[in-house]
Amino acid sequence: MEILIFLIIGALAGFAAGLFGVGGGTIIVPLLFIVFTQMDYSPDIIMHLALGTSLATIMVTSISSLMAHNKKGAVMWPVFKNLAPGLAIGCFLGAGIAGQISGLYLHLIVGIFLLWVAYKMLFGGKKQVASHANDVSNSNHNNIKLPSKPKQLAAGGIIGIASAIFGIGGGSLTVPYLTRYNVVMQKAVGTSAACGLPIAIAGALGYMVFGAQAQINVPNTIGFVHIYAFLGISIMSFFTAKLGAKVAHILSPELLKKCFALLLTVVGIYFLYKGLV
Repeated sequence: MEILIFLIIGALAGFAAGLFGVGGGTIIVPLLFIVFTQMDYSPDIIMHLALGTSLATIMVTSISSLMAHNKKGAVMWPVFKNLAPGLAIGCFLGAGIAGQISGLYLHLIVGIFLLWVAYKMLFGGKKQVASHANDVSNSNHNNIKLPSKPKQLAAGGIIGIASAIFGIGGGSLTVPYLTRYNVVMQKAVGTSAACGLPIAIAGALGYMVFGAQAQINVPNTIGFVHIYAFLGISIMSFFTAKLGAKVAHILSPELLKKCFALLLTVVGIYFLYKGLV
């Protein structure tokens, strides 16, 4: 029964990720939180389990995404090499930081983050259109002015820490960072997809290690990563993400954004409520 539930979550998360064009973490974390709550796990570790398991599943989906973007030549490998060490170290440390934060405070942090993503989806559309127009006009890439390698390494560390605490692949943070320095949107998204892999690997390892040190008493887990949930979600999301992307081309993009932003707002407020009550 557990495996069936996790397969359904994977199907929903993958479909939504493909449909709305967002990382699966924003879907997986809330769904796992609800399921783990219903399974009567300790409230102190439910959010940690949801975050750790979410990052573990991103390992699989990021490989699929990375390969697709690389075929189109959209991955800036020199930039990836500069960011990756910071991303990995930051995400591993971020898992340790999250392990020290109480479940209630994590509710508040994740709730605020989801509200921020919802706001960006509702009011960031015009900026994205303008950005795309600039991408076309600046397709020669002459205006790219990325900071020095040490600064990119430091930026990777900050993005890694935040990704671990929010249980995401980092796209919400890596893409804006790259576009700020005039990287075209297609290459920013492609490079961000590649960056999701070291984030997911280091984050999952971190949640396993620090969760094992916490000695949580939950069956079928390695630290703060639920093995059945990881397998079920990874398998299904890999297939349904493609289906979601196809459906997205049929439906109105603006309507999709508004619906998803509304959903994230409701979930974000729910997490804030859980953290405050």
